Amino acid sequence: MNTAAQNSKSVLSIRNVSKKFCKNLKRSMFYGIKDVFQSMMGFPCKTQVLRPGEFWALNNISLEVGKGEVLGILGQNGSGKSTLLRAITGIYPPDKGSITIRGRIGALISVGAGFHPHMTGRENIYLNGTILGMTRKEISERQDAIIAFAEIGDSIDAPVSTYSSGMTVRLGFAIAVHSFPEILLADEILAVGDLQFTLKCYRKLSEFKNNGGTLILVSHSIQHIRNFCTKVLWMDLSEVKAYGETQTVCDQYEAFMMQKDAISESSENYNQNNILNYDKSTKLYKVQFLDKDDLEKDEYTSGDLFKIRIFYDFQRAVRQPIITISLFNLENIQIISNYSIHDNFKPGSIEGKGYIDFELNDIHLKPSRYKCMMTLTEDLDVNKILEWHDKSYSFNIISSGKLFYGVIDPIAKWTLHKWNAE
Repeated sequence: MNTAAQNSKSVLSIRNVSKKFCKNLKRSMFYGIKDVFQSMMGFPCKTQVLRPGEFWALNNISLEVGKGEVLGILGQNGSGKSTLLRAITGIYPPDKGSITIRGRIGALISVGAGFHPHMTGRENIYLNGTILGMTRKEISERQDAIIAFAEIGDSIDAPVSTYSSGMTVRLGFAIAVHSFPEILLADEILAVGDLQFTLKCYRKLSEFKNNGGTLILVSHSIQHIRNFCTKVLWMDLSEVKAYGETQTVCDQYEAFMMQKDAISESSENYNQNNILNYDKSTKLYKVQFLDKDDLEKDEYTSGDLFKIRIFYDFQRAVRQPIITISLFNLENIQIISNYSIHDNFKPGSIEGKGYIDFELNDIHLKPSRYKCMMTLTEDLDVNKILEWHDKSYSFNIISSGKLFYGVIDPIAKWTLHKWNAE
């Protein structure tokens, strides 16, 4: 890894970087021994060519990160995000291309990285701090601040092997930020901590950014990426899928995930496998998603009228039925749940064939793919289930062009009121 000249405009420059691994451990060890032997004999190693069993974990990655920027890295598991961070820190030397950095790097790549399990937390402060480039004097001067920030109490003098993953993250983060790096790398590590400490970390990261520090953040939380990052790199199958302005790349990533989820989901088999009928004399046999003109569709613009038409065939009278409609996002978080009885729909009893419409005048949901669950119960008892359609239907919400955060976009009114000065 090279050190950039002092007049460089970026603190991190990655040029056409590729890194390969071998799927088979024995073959990988053989290749390693062969490469070492060839190097000792003065023969060049063919690192730029894939050998049998090898694959590209990174393939032709290029990007520039400037001073004070926050780069978010998105991608599914196995896309190469963590490998890229390890290449930046020098753990994995690239097989092709170059990585040029300027400044000290602090890294939070995995829980417990750089810690010795049989040494105390206090001893590991010196060990980990040395790995991060601090002198013994610097560590001693910052030790109290590190311990105070980590908030692990008397456990600081206990072996790290007795720590929970959350305590280990606390200490690792405290050491990293107090090493005062120019570039800080974080790989989904804050997801392990509790909410209070996570918020404390983000305040510290914000302070780090405002002081001119450069942050590279890997996260599966697209909301954290949207809120915190100035640029986003989207990786897919070891390659750069998109790189640029935060909101644009995040929108592209979410649209891709929606399409991928739709393609992978075989609706016919999915519906059948997730529909449970407990009474053969009652049946919800068809569900349609409709627009304001009663035309069937599976894609809505945020703010559209949203209608679900539920066709029923009841061979007996269903007494005091309750229908529930629940919507879930891609993370399987329930974001809407409507009970017909609470919406003042109380038909008494229903028998024969027909349909029931569920309608929302405007569905202000964040653009994404959503799944719908519905249940049918009777006798005003939500536990007396006749049918359960568990996330059996899906639809897309696309952007209306308005940028908003969170899960829903409520129609809000803001008013400023000032007290008159006396």
